Amino acid sequence: MLVWTACGAVLLFILMWIDSFFTKYKDLDEIKRGNTAVTTRFIMKLYAQGYILAQSLAISSDLWTALFVSVASFIILFILEKLVTLLLKNIAKLDLDEGTQTGKVAHALVAGSLHITGALIITSSLSL
Repeated sequence: MLVWTACGAVLLFILMWIDSFFTKYKDLDEIKRGNTAVTTRFIMKLYAQGYILAQSLAISSDLWTALFVSVASFIILFILEKLVTLLLKNIAKLDLDEGTQTGKVAHALVAGSLHITGALIITSSLSL
C-alpha cells in the first residue's frame, strides 16, 4: 500500500507539473498572489486528476497498469479540455484562461468543471 500510494503521489505531482506548462499563467505564482479564480481552478483540476488516479489504482491489480491508465487518461482529459476551451473561445467568445487569470471565478468554475466532468466520464469507462 505504501509503494502504491507513493507512486500515485509522485505521478500526480508529475502530471500537474506537466499541465502547468500548458497554462498561459503560472498557477503557483497566481495562487501566491491570492488569485481566488486560479486557486479554484487548480483545486478542481487537482481533484479531477486525483480522482482518475484513485479509480485506476482501485480497479487495477498491477501498479504499472494503473499508472499507465492514469497517464493515458491525463492525455485524453488534456485533449478534451483543449478542444472544449477552443470551442468556447471561438464560438461563445469565452476565454477561460484569460478570465481565470484576471480573477473571474465564474471562468475558473467553468474551466474546473470541464476537468471534473471529463474525469467522471473517463473513469466511468475504466471498468469496461
